[in-house]
Amino acid sequence: MMSRASWLILALAVLAAAAGGWLQHASRERRGTDLVGQPVPAMRLPDLDGRPHALADYAGRRVVVNLWASWCGPCRKEMPALAAAQARFGGDHPVVVGIAMDTPENVRAYLNTYPVNYPILLGRLDDPDSARQLGNGAGVLPYSLLLDADGTVLASHAGVLDAAMLERWLGKSSP
Repeated sequence: MMSRASWLILALAVLAAAAGGWLQHASRERRGTDLVGQPVPAMRLPDLDGRPHALADYAGRRVVVNLWASWCGPCRKEMPALAAAQARFGGDHPVVVGIAMDTPENVRAYLNTYPVNYPILLGRLDDPDSARQLGNGAGVLPYSLLLDADGTVLASHAGVLDAAMLERWLGKSSP
């Protein structure tokens, strides 16, 4: 027969194991799903005119999908590098697609002052939001994915993309 102290130790061990499992699950949920090596999730998002676009519409070449918001200082900092990458690598076809995790009004106001040369789509803000669907469980902005010509996720990056990283992602070298 087990003593009271043994029962207490057993109960604490079970409680600690359950708490550890919950914390591990919560940590994975915050980080999101690592999509590298998987097809980009199928989603249709509207542009600023309300026309829906699928990420698959941009297949045929490498594409940087960049999640941003008008209120995000680091997002605004990286937009010139994204526009330069579009001009250098895109030609007549998008190689950068912005997904604004913001309201249409804020996005329009920002782009009226600071226009870009690549398509902007409006991300879904309600649950499950577009950021989480694209593997950004923590909701960090900016957040970017690199897709190959078939729509497979080659790389992801939380934080500002600089010109050197964009060169590696869109140039001849691999990510």
